[in-house]
Amino acid sequence: MVVTMQDVARRAGVALSTVSAALTGTRPVSATTRARVEAAAAELGFRPNALARGLASRRSHVLALTHPVGAAGLSRTSAEFVLGAAGAAQERGYQLVLWPFAVEDADGLVGVARQGLADGVLVMEVHAADARVRALREAGVPVALIGRTDDPADAALPTVDIDFAATLTEAVAHLADLGHRRIAFVNHAAHRTAEGHGPTRRAAAAYDAAMAARGLTPVQVAAEESVVGGRAALAGLLDGDAPAPTAVITMNEDATFGVVAELAARRVTVPERMSVLAVVSSPAVAEQTVPPLTTLHAPGAQLGRAAVDALLALLLTGAALAPVLERCRLVDHGSTGPVPADAEPGAAEPAPVVPAAAGAP
Repeated sequence: MVVTMQDVARRAGVALSTVSAALTGTRPVSATTRARVEAAAAELGFRPNALARGLASRRSHVLALTHPVGAAGLSRTSAEFVLGAAGAAQERGYQLVLWPFAVEDADGLVGVARQGLADGVLVMEVHAADARVRALREAGVPVALIGRTDDPADAALPTVDIDFAATLTEAVAHLADLGHRRIAFVNHAAHRTAEGHGPTRRAAAAYDAAMAARGLTPVQVAAEESVVGGRAALAGLLDGDAPAPTAVITMNEDATFGVVAELAARRVTVPERMSVLAVVSSPAVAEQTVPPLTTLHAPGAQLGRAAVDALLALLLTGAALAPVLERCRLVDHGSTGPVPADAEPGAAEPAPVVPAAAGAP
């Protein structure tokens, strides 16, 4: 049987309007009466209707997260951010909904936001010049970013992000300390850089700086977001005129699987002949390869929760919390190892390449 507010009123021995006021806060109610109403509601298992509560308070108690999901859907790593945000919202009496608007559909996003369906918006996959962020800000919609723009006008917005500088510095250091000198970086697709995709650009700059600090020559490859793209990127590194790397850093979830597949097809063993390190990744990715991948695990759940806290602080106080930067955590699953013993001192020799057998994947 559905429990109604009238049932709560009868159990508490008060008027229906008193129950409404006690549960929605629309007018003052004595502490004793409020406690009696809340006890009756708890005994009966009554939960106020979220829409009715929202109409009374002019709050929906819903937060929206906009992510340009596209045909490929959410990656495993992105899902950690979303689930972390959803959990934090629920703990604080809110629900999280996903709005899968494309980056270029700022007008559509603002149109929905203005309908009052959500109290505020979290923006993921932030770009350097992000039309969504600008449109939401100019429309007066409360917004917090999982990422950062380059627009000074957005500087006052609450932001949480991965510390790409610290993460890529640790990735290069981990491999360089194992003796590797030729360390390649497989990044996201070239169009991501052209579009100003924040993670792609920040990681690229951080990798270049980390390699330069070690006196090493950076070698970056843009890979399409697919297994095929990863295989093509790795093939280019092994078959090109330049000496092949002995270690590869990847920051492209689907392409990472392609890198591992191409190494297997060529019988290049990991980590004996090639070290592979996946950065800004997740355990779900690491566990799907043989051997499992050493990762710099993205703090997705923590940042998702921090983003909700930042947005709620903005909603409740009008003030933006200080920016949050979280570095990734190294989890060694055994896919990185010392530079091959037969490598030339100071400049590791390329891994031997065995042509894939006919019909090999």
